[in-house]
Amino acid sequence: MFKDLFSLKGRVALVTGGSRGIGKMIAAGFLAQGAAKVYITARKAGPCEATAKELTAAYDGECIALPIDISTVEGCEKLASEIIRLEPKLDILVNNAGAAWGAEFDEFPESGWDKVMDLNVKSLFFLTKALAKPLRAAASHERPAKVINIASIDGIFVNPAETYSYAASKSGLIHLTRRMAARLIKDHIVVTAIAPGPFKSDMNKDARDHADQVAKRVPAKRIGADEDMAGAAIYLASRAGDYVVGATLPVDGGIVYANAGIKGSGWDS
Repeated sequence: MFKDLFSLKGRVALVTGGSRGIGKMIAAGFLAQGAAKVYITARKAGPCEATAKELTAAYDGECIALPIDISTVEGCEKLASEIIRLEPKLDILVNNAGAAWGAEFDEFPESGWDKVMDLNVKSLFFLTKALAKPLRAAASHERPAKVINIASIDGIFVNPAETYSYAASKSGLIHLTRRMAARLIKDHIVVTAIAPGPFKSDMNKDARDHADQVAKRVPAKRIGADEDMAGAAIYLASRAGDYVVGATLPVDGGIVYANAGIKGSGWDS
């Protein structure tokens, strides 16, 4: 009954923003669990191709670089057409590419708002829409296709950092995940999301450069490891996660749900 519960043997996946950070962790995890091909995208060709070469050498499956900028709908359609040209079916789509912007409330620019919202919400939706055909072709009642959106704990709790468009985009993405899930489950496509906490990445330079300091603010007393992110994505992408529909899984060492709240004397008057 439980044989190959977490196996991804033979499956084809696309991980956007897969050349580094969380995307690279997920791509490596999929290959480690037997994925036949994992396509990764990034704006910069050099790092994308270097990561593809590195992961192909490390695992039995193949990692293939598709250096395409998906910050516009046109870019999303270009990537989708390339995937459709290469693959008749797409088993797994991980929408990981994202952007952040920080500025004080009184100085926050429209450009910082639009850049983040366009990539984190708009492009994600239109890329998934453009890839509906190969996802539907891969999907069945017995083995649904998977769409995994990478949100953030900043969409669940209030981060004191002044990253207004990022927080709004990730909160919106969590609800968009639910709405997409309600529609696409009819086609045997399961949509879920992961809300990462602190992991080493260029998006989270504090965790990357000051891990010990950040760890002090995490109930688990450490930042996330590659295995933590890969494990969550493997769970959702594999048979183990087939019945998890529309949910967002925080992978954050307890920041969102295991903090004790206001520090003080509790209910004392």
